[in-house]
Amino acid sequence: MFESFNCAGLYIAVQAVLALAASWTSSKVTDRSLTGTVIDSGDGVTHVIPVAEGYVIGSAIKNVPLAGRDITSFIQTMLRERGERDTSLRTAERIKQEFCYVCPDIVKEFNKFDSHPDMFAKYMVETVSQRKIEVDVGYERFLAPEIFFNPEIASSDFLTPLPTIVDQCIQASPIDVRKNLYKNIVLSGGSTMFKDFGRRLQRDLKGLVNERVHSSEKRSGTKSSGVQVQVISHKRQKNAVWFGGSLLAQTGEFRGYCHTKRDYEEYGPNIVRSFSLFNAV
Repeated sequence: MFESFNCAGLYIAVQAVLALAASWTSSKVTDRSLTGTVIDSGDGVTHVIPVAEGYVIGSAIKNVPLAGRDITSFIQTMLRERGERDTSLRTAERIKQEFCYVCPDIVKEFNKFDSHPDMFAKYMVETVSQRKIEVDVGYERFLAPEIFFNPEIASSDFLTPLPTIVDQCIQASPIDVRKNLYKNIVLSGGSTMFKDFGRRLQRDLKGLVNERVHSSEKRSGTKSSGVQVQVISHKRQKNAVWFGGSLLAQTGEFRGYCHTKRDYEEYGPNIVRSFSLFNAV
């Protein structure tokens, strides 16, 4: 960076920490904490990353082999099976972005579509020859994002729902930070942008946590104060990592944390190892 781009200063941060910082713009966040669980889902993979006081708990990170690309592929398969006139990857991608959402109950959603045909949508595709093709958009509107919560719909290799993965991630973290990890679950990446994604995740995860709490109360015979489960959604979550970095870079103390070109010339490339968050990766 110093030799090729002649940058004035360099600071290496962890993506999950920057995503946590981006969540500070949400009205749900009252404490600018760097402790929380980050669900980062882009095109190729989904990561569940616990962070305590700005340090990643590496041993508890979970990877989910489902993300935006799988949702697009699922939509494309449904279009092909239905015999639509345009089943290109580009069309499937646009349908995913414009029409898909997360529903609270897929059985009830099927019934809604069957009872109200107006819930089916039309997508107009313009071909290279500038002809317009009409593509029907049906059950894939809610079925495609459902693979996060019922992965068996799309895969026989990975069958664990995302809420269960998040619960396992937090339970694998040190006991003294678990409550704060449940209380501050932050979404990051384009594949978390589906309508009601955060609401469904919070509901399903809260169900898992409450079940464990009730079971513990039954065994011990005591009453628990419960565990608060909160999923933070905000307008910037698609580009949360970049936005979080932008927020931190605007703080007055940021320059003091950067390494300068003079530092690099004096100490060499090993200066990057002195970053505390860098060491926590």
